[in-house]
Amino acid sequence: MPKNHLVFFVRDLLCELDLSSIEDLIQAKDLRGERPYDPRLMLWILLYGYCLGIYRSRRLERATWEDVSFRVICGDCHPHFTTINEFRRVHRTAFKALFLGVLKLCDEAGMVSLGHVAIDGTKIKADASKHKAMSYARLDPEERRLLAEIEEMLDKSEALDSEEDERFGAGRQEFELPDDLKDPTVRLQRIREARLAIEERARTARAEQLRERASVQEARAEEEDDPIERSRQATRAGKARAQAEEIEGSGGDDDDDPPGALPTHRPVATKDGTPKPGAQYNFTDPDSRVMKGRDGGFIQAYNPQIVVDDAHQVIVAMGVTNKAPDNGNLAPMMQRVHQNLGRLPEVVTADSGYWNPEGVGKVEHVGCLALVATKRSRRTERAPPQTVESREPTTNPSPVENMRRRLEDPEYRAIYRRRKAVVEPVFGQIKEARGFRQFSFRGLANVDAEWSLICACHNLLKLFRMNKEPKPA
Repeated sequence: MPKNHLVFFVRDLLCELDLSSIEDLIQAKDLRGERPYDPRLMLWILLYGYCLGIYRSRRLERATWEDVSFRVICGDCHPHFTTINEFRRVHRTAFKALFLGVLKLCDEAGMVSLGHVAIDGTKIKADASKHKAMSYARLDPEERRLLAEIEEMLDKSEALDSEEDERFGAGRQEFELPDDLKDPTVRLQRIREARLAIEERARTARAEQLRERASVQEARAEEEDDPIERSRQATRAGKARAQAEEIEGSGGDDDDDPPGALPTHRPVATKDGTPKPGAQYNFTDPDSRVMKGRDGGFIQAYNPQIVVDDAHQVIVAMGVTNKAPDNGNLAPMMQRVHQNLGRLPEVVTADSGYWNPEGVGKVEHVGCLALVATKRSRRTERAPPQTVESREPTTNPSPVENMRRRLEDPEYRAIYRRRKAVVEPVFGQIKEARGFRQFSFRGLANVDAEWSLICACHNLLKLFRMNKEPKPA
């Protein structure tokens, strides 16, 4: 193999990363068990395979026999696909630290400028089928149908027992229920669990909504000069908090989410916290949601987010949410950029899906200029013609008017034109070039860990190609 091959670059990169979290977990195991493979060997297989677009553990095992570059990694070692999959499952929480380590190497190599970053999201299919989802309105009829079916089977089995007692004598032959009786029972149990889960989520969502409303009313009360109106706002806030505690059953706190946490899906609930009929639950992956894809169809999916730097298309922040709209992700993703690199970008651009006056205000409050389209258009990248009304400033312009005027400025418009060229090719490289179209894990936390590994491999390839390019004189 040539010395500048990707397989050797991944090996050298692993020597620079801190893998103590994985090694400590392996060393804590019982020494009397089977000797494990070296964690750097397993990570070498995973990282190199993900860089080539090989995500299935069976294909990774087969490559250790058939592919020359994988034989360089493994030699005569051929980990079973179950071992590869188990290593990936057990140590998935360390993938975030892996992403952060690769990102810092890119930063040290001068590939991250944070002058202009672009944010965007995409819909990637979950490891679940949308046909395994059921709405809250369908749970009651399905439960009644299964109860009637089970009752009918029990009556039938009792009648057969009586008939055999008369024929063979009491106690001479034991009758067992048919196997198909077990399936309705299990499905009935799962439906009841789904009902409880939907109701619990709806109560939590309604309580969070009331607490947010109370926080807004308390802020208005502090800014209000009129004592009557101030007392009225404070009373409304107290009632909202009391109702939230009554619905949830405990005095929860709305500040439990860590900084940079992305908003998640909230089931639609009534005022008393009861789920509405349209609230859905997927039996395979309850955290996934039915979302609309780019082709207009609906898929069971997640909504991964990335923030990409303009200099070399390095992903500086990533995350996954099960909420289809993007309009609440701008501020949390900028917090993640600051957590990862210790500084904020100068300018961030986003499409109309991220337009949210409150989120834009939070980003600009910390000194980051936001350029966000206020409406969707087929010609978003082309500046609209300036009319007489658009040139004349209004007395009290709304946030929408302020953002539209900002995007009409030639300097800001030129920056915003770069948005598609910065973030869209990254999704193309991940989904088209390397063929990542579906998550392998289930659950929001596990999917987020897998997405961090995908983004780490993207940055790794950027760093690899940067080192292969001839240095400028």
